[in-house]
Amino acid sequence: MQGFWTILMLVFSNVFMTFAWYGHLKLQEMKISTGWPLILIILFSWGIAFFEYCLTVPANRIGFVGNGGPFNLMQLKVIQEVISLTIFTVIVTFLFKGQPVQWNHLAAFFCMIMAVFFVFLK
Repeated sequence: MQGFWTILMLVFSNVFMTFAWYGHLKLQEMKISTGWPLILIILFSWGIAFFEYCLTVPANRIGFVGNGGPFNLMQLKVIQEVISLTIFTVIVTFLFKGQPVQWNHLAAFFCMIMAVFFVFLK
């Protein structure tokens, strides 16, 4: 069950992370934040990233084998990267309509999936 909660929290934390890192670009595109100074955009992003950390840190603690979880550090990191790229792609596809997914993106995803496969080999 710890593995399930770890992955679920990492999914939601990556939603917050994607909005923290790239959401301000959508606000700019929508002409909402065009007049904001950079420091305000940074503070806005940090405010969103706070919630990402509130999920990522416990997810890693719960999932880490040293705390009774099912994943070692390498596995946690590779899982997080795959989740991050998947969430990023879904959000960008729906929010930034001019960013199509191309064949090389799919090839990169395949490589990431293979990374998960290899990191879990004994």
